[in-house]
Amino acid sequence: MSNIHSIALSGFGAGTNELYDRARPSYPAQLLTFIKSIAPKSEPLNVVEIGAGTGLFTRALLSHSDWTSSIARLRAIEPSEGMRKVWSEKVTVENATIEEGTFESTAVPDGWADLIVIAQAFHWCPDHDKACTEFSRILKKDGLVVFIWNLEDRDRAGWVAQLRERIEQHEHGTPQFRLGLWREAFTTTSYLENFEKPQENVWEYHLVTTESLCVDRALSKSYIAVLPPEGKDKVASDLKAILARGDDRVWVDKSQGTFEYPYKTFVVVSRKK
Repeated sequence: MSNIHSIALSGFGAGTNELYDRARPSYPAQLLTFIKSIAPKSEPLNVVEIGAGTGLFTRALLSHSDWTSSIARLRAIEPSEGMRKVWSEKVTVENATIEEGTFESTAVPDGWADLIVIAQAFHWCPDHDKACTEFSRILKKDGLVVFIWNLEDRDRAGWVAQLRERIEQHEHGTPQFRLGLWREAFTTTSYLENFEKPQENVWEYHLVTTESLCVDRALSKSYIAVLPPEGKDKVASDLKAILARGDDRVWVDKSQGTFEYPYKTFVVVSRKK
């Protein structure tokens, strides 16, 4: 699909997906409870997950107690063949399927979806107006789009800020979440015609991590995954030095090498008019 960003296409291409699935975090339980509380009450629901990746959010949703009997069918949409392969290996329930597609072209029937979820993906959208048109087309009246991002909280620990500063040197103009370019979606003609004003929520928490997991998580970033081997090795070496200093690190169990990784989950909810 030619409208996929070149860094996303190669950075999430063949050979990168297993690391991504292993290193990236899942989603906090309170987020899933929150989505359930605002979702349409006409259960069971038809859910579309766009940019489903390897199924990290899919699995979190399907396994959460609030959702186990609330989904009629989940249709996952993902442009990367490698991501779809891992998703298919990891998600084995009968009412969830995955197919090729993009934000602008899902092949979901008109008015089919009660809920669209987009986790850790919408910042890659190349055409916000077309995407919002597609969201409106496949949603039922009063249906929701829920945009979700997990992000490292650089304001709560020096080592996290230093880690982010080191890897961000390699972003090379990619439309990362922190730049806020995705917010342009909410000013497009198709959004304003079809959706209510977006509502935002943020949850702060920490994950339990290790030095090796921190390095792997950084290496799973698309713009790091495309570096040549020597470039990746240099990034890994520099990150290990930052972690060895461990400015503001909070140990969970120093004997086991585990410590807190400050995180935020950022959520934007848009309801169809």
